Amino acid sequence: MNPLYCVAEIRAIEHAAAQHLPAGALMQRAGQAAANAALDMLPFSTSRARVLVLAGPGNNGGDALEVAAHLAFAGAQVSVRHFGCEEPGGHCSPEREAALQRARASKARFEYLAPEALAEQDWNLVIDGLFGIGLSRAIEGEMRALVEAVNALPCNRFALDIPSGLDADTGAIVGRHAGSDGVAVRATHTITFIADKAGLHTCSGRDYSGDVQVARLDLDAALYPSTRCHLNDVKFFARHLRKRRHDTHKGSYGNVAVLGGAPGMAGAVTLAARAALLSGAGRVYACHVDTPPAYDSMQPELMLRRAQEFDLDGAVIVAGPGLGGTEDSRAVLARAVSSSAPLLLDADALNLLAQDAALQATVAERAAPTVITPHPLEAARLLGISAGEVQCNRPGVARDLAARLRAMVVLKGSGTVLARPDGHTVINTTGNPALATAGTGDVLAGLCGSLLAQGWPAWEAALSAVWLHGMAADVLVTEGLGPIGVTASELVPAIRTALNRMVQMHGR
Repeated sequence: MNPLYCVAEIRAIEHAAAQHLPAGALMQRAGQAAANAALDMLPFSTSRARVLVLAGPGNNGGDALEVAAHLAFAGAQVSVRHFGCEEPGGHCSPEREAALQRARASKARFEYLAPEALAEQDWNLVIDGLFGIGLSRAIEGEMRALVEAVNALPCNRFALDIPSGLDADTGAIVGRHAGSDGVAVRATHTITFIADKAGLHTCSGRDYSGDVQVARLDLDAALYPSTRCHLNDVKFFARHLRKRRHDTHKGSYGNVAVLGGAPGMAGAVTLAARAALLSGAGRVYACHVDTPPAYDSMQPELMLRRAQEFDLDGAVIVAGPGLGGTEDSRAVLARAVSSSAPLLLDADALNLLAQDAALQATVAERAAPTVITPHPLEAARLLGISAGEVQCNRPGVARDLAARLRAMVVLKGSGTVLARPDGHTVINTTGNPALATAGTGDVLAGLCGSLLAQGWPAWEAALSAVWLHGMAADVLVTEGLGPIGVTASELVPAIRTALNRMVQMHGR
């Protein structure tokens, strides 16, 4: 089920495995697995391939040296830029020393290559083995210049275990959100060893890791503990995909009330309401803080109401899209939080919540399911920190919010992180930059509210909504409609199509 492991867990697995293996076996297996993958990226005539191997001062550099030896043996023209163990972060383990000797005994050329000279040669592939999962400070000096030069090369860049400079647990670029300007190798491909890592899939991870493959290095499954972090998968929510019976009616699929529509912000509540309707809710009410229009000319099936007067007990509540920050908005939100209905809080509802500790306490005490869908700045306001601090540790922030508010949390962004109060986290894999436009969060809120109204448990509703939301954007891009210029309203019919296809494939 696509488990993700943190650095501490990886270290423990590695240590346990080493007790039963010959010295250096894991490094040799890693080098062989990476070399096999690298060969697939090289021209058919390996002897014409030019490969640059960056071997850092630690064991990640040892992995790179093993790769260099294998590729040279296969006939590639291999150049090695080697950083000795005396460099900052160096660790001269016996395994690394043995790998160094094997590389030196091969036809690989060890040479000093200045960063500014890299562009003068035609490389087919760069192997990044500068730093592994243990990097704790920003890359500086000559290595920083080397990383920047490598990122500018027009060839594949293949990272070993993790792109150098990327935090394996959080996906943040080491140093970038802590007051300095960190850098990382922007890999086109990554082979990660022993187990997959969260940092490859969230924050900067998706931009810097490229295509990720996992090499478990033939380790016994018994060495792997259970983990509370996974990549999102249809398997997590497929049992709630149900084909519709003939003998049903609109009341069978629940009511959704979207609370928003402050002056000048009617579009947000409309987008959320349309998403709820087209993803299967039986009845949808668009409840405006401002005076509502007579009807929605594009979607006349929606029922428009005054939010202040709407009876909240008979519907799943989606509060926040275009809610505003007036006293009327606060009063509407307080009623929603105090209700006994399932509740999703988004956008302005989260900003109002951040200003009211008492209301936060009420949210945490709710008996009915609660889902919150913040973007990083909204999460920062709720926790009283900066957006940069949120991005430094997206999984940790999502878990903190879930525990504090006793809610299901959807921390939006590249590699959306979902967390529940018991600490279990899931990182979503669908979606693309087409979602970086106004209104897509409103669509997500309406979609999740619709699934809740149709009887889905809150956790599975959130997992499915985020997956479908991203998949709809992926389909639009595949069809040539994006990512540039996709609008939130275009997502809604794409979500309907994706949901129906999922039900056809997996529904019971």
